Amino acid sequence: MDYQAVIFDFDYTLGDATLSIVEGYRHGLAALGWPEPDLEAVRRTVGYTLEHGYTMLTGDDDPEHQARFRALFVEAAHELQPATTRLFPGAAELLAALDRAGVPAAIVSTKRSDMLRRVLERQGALSWCRLTGGGEQVSAPKPHPEGLLRAMEALKVPPERALYCGDTVMDAEAAQRAGAPFAAVLNGTTPAEAFGGFPRVCVAEDLWALKKFLKL
Repeated sequence: MDYQAVIFDFDYTLGDATLSIVEGYRHGLAALGWPEPDLEAVRRTVGYTLEHGYTMLTGDDDPEHQARFRALFVEAAHELQPATTRLFPGAAELLAALDRAGVPAAIVSTKRSDMLRRVLERQGALSWCRLTGGGEQVSAPKPHPEGLLRAMEALKVPPERALYCGDTVMDAEAAQRAGAPFAAVLNGTTPAEAFGGFPRVCVAEDLWALKKFLKL
């Protein structure tokens, strides 16, 4: 193991919350008078803030409408998320292997930290995560490196020894700006070639491949 900590994005890196996310978007957009969104279009918003995702799908950047959409999304998705979110194959095994190796695992996500903990607890994986950093804990979302830097400070690990693993170019840019090595995980909607402009130590087809790369 070449790293003192491994930090993960959550959605489409470790877990799949598509069902609840789609339901939240459909409910919120319908209530605001927008047509039902396409499934793949919603999937491409995953990783962005809800406000940004709303604008991506509608072109509407009115802050009041964005805030109303967030409230409507939460109304539909909040209780659905912990009940329907699933970890990707290999996620539990990877987190458990890091724990056995004495390498702290952490999460830095745009999802709220309390929701992350509820999801991980339901999946029996909470004890394997030293830290869960959510979007409400930072002043700027990814690709700003604030969340990553806060996590590394809390773990007392220098950036060059903390691997960040994510599924989007936002994750790649956040790692680059934080001075941390990056591993791309192709569980989401971003193809491998999209990471070509960013420094990366690994492009893993799935979490089993990432586990092998980490020699666990």
